[in-house]
Amino acid sequence: MFEGIKGDIQSVFDRDPAARNTFEVITNYPGLHALLLHRLAHKLWRRNFFWLGRSLSTFSRWLTGIEIHPGAQIGQRFFIDHGMGVVIGETAVIGNDVTLYQGVTLGGTSWDKGKRHPTLKDGVVVGAGAKVLGPFEVGENAKVGSNAVVTKTVPAEATVVGIPGRIILKSVPNANQADDPKRQKMQENLGFDAYGLSDEMPDPVARSIRSMLDHMHVVDERMNTMCKALKSLDKNYKNVAVPFIDEEGMDCFKEAK
Repeated sequence: MFEGIKGDIQSVFDRDPAARNTFEVITNYPGLHALLLHRLAHKLWRRNFFWLGRSLSTFSRWLTGIEIHPGAQIGQRFFIDHGMGVVIGETAVIGNDVTLYQGVTLGGTSWDKGKRHPTLKDGVVVGAGAKVLGPFEVGENAKVGSNAVVTKTVPAEATVVGIPGRIILKSVPNANQADDPKRQKMQENLGFDAYGLSDEMPDPVARSIRSMLDHMHVVDERMNTMCKALKSLDKNYKNVAVPFIDEEGMDCFKEAK
């Protein structure tokens, strides 16, 4: 029991650089208070002391602003950062090393008595204001972006952003072209900097633009090959150079960036 509490306290130091000492964490972190009270309420709930469990849960909500149903199952080293407005439903299952930020809801979408809340596997991170709704799984080490609304299964190692949630896998198509200097120069001319984005929170629009740039690069290469072939067949063939993209003419893109 005490080892579990020690792990919960250590998780605060591991994931919050503002934490300075153990006394400060124990006395001033509502996420830790809510978790410790929930562990007690959950024990009461499992022993069929339902009213006591709910009453302790209600007291915890009044004290911390975090509502965790005593029936929810929570693993080790669970961390709620800031925490105000977090809601975790009765049949939610949370694995080890999971992180939730303020305003997160792990809720249901039906009034059925069975499983109706999500299951978060180990290492999941859910951003501020996100809503994960329904009896499905969020895979290991997946990330849910701030304010996203997720209603479908999320694969492991994936990121979900937007409303409704869009799943973005970490593996990038044409990854062997990621550092192609020609494509990088094209991006610079257009004032587009996809590489300035965080790998942990990729932008779906940026991914789409990157795919178009990959396509344009392949088309340019094929056109050059065709021109060389035509030149070899006909010496009078004139290979007109493609106009260069004027960087000054792309200022509007750079300003809007």
